Amino acid sequence: MGILNVTPDSFSDGGLYRETDAAVSRAQEMLSEGADIIDVGGESTRPGADPVGLDEEMSRVIPVVEAIAPIAAVAVDTRNEPVARAAVAAGATVINDISASLGLVAAELGVGWIAMHMQGEPGSMQHNPSYGDVVSEVKDYLLDRARQARDGGAGDVWIDPGFGFGKTMDHNLQLLAGIDRFVTGEFPVAIGTSRKSTLGNLLAASDGVDDPTPLDDRLEGSVTTATFAMLHGVDLIRVHDVKAARQAAVVVAGSQDRTTTHLC
Repeated sequence: MGILNVTPDSFSDGGLYRETDAAVSRAQEMLSEGADIIDVGGESTRPGADPVGLDEEMSRVIPVVEAIAPIAAVAVDTRNEPVARAAVAAGATVINDISASLGLVAAELGVGWIAMHMQGEPGSMQHNPSYGDVVSEVKDYLLDRARQARDGGAGDVWIDPGFGFGKTMDHNLQLLAGIDRFVTGEFPVAIGTSRKSTLGNLLAASDGVDDPTPLDDRLEGSVTTATFAMLHGVDLIRVHDVKAARQAAVVVAGSQDRTTTHLC
């Protein structure tokens, strides 16, 4: 999945693609680099982000979805039902849902659904995230939500452990190390590690410095973690740097004779 944030304040590319023309141009670029799906989001869900009003989110998202849908498969990155419904009406075919609450909406509308795990809300989720066994708890939660959606008639359903959403760095690393436990064959698995703060800290440690590696210098960590996930059975990776991730996916598919890995 190629990430397309039409927001002023997303953690990596906020403000770059707020205008519809700029968003369409970026979508075309990601498609040329090998993205299978363009993921359009109108609300920043970075740690500490404030909620966005429904009218504002729709005004950001819907014109872009309408413009891109004729040339690409489009996902809408939202946790708000009215936005999801409007985006599907505009041409989106997947709801990428950080709240894991819109499964029955996706079933009703006949579109795909990505159920992601998040502990808390974006504004407060990083204050004090706590788990007993983070892998087991996240997996059980996602399987429960995914099964509800499937039993309600949803077709294509993915589960996403929510790297960075209400998790410490240690939680993130445990989830990544245990990603194969999510790959049960019951639901395909999605993951988004691209440019996130855990990678900034790991890359800084590899350089022997204290300050996290800047956002625009996290390519190695993003591709490495995506490759690790794909090698352990993840089907869908959500990325900023499509060309490099596509190359990694081709290498993984070639090495394992797999053709199911997609970039979202």
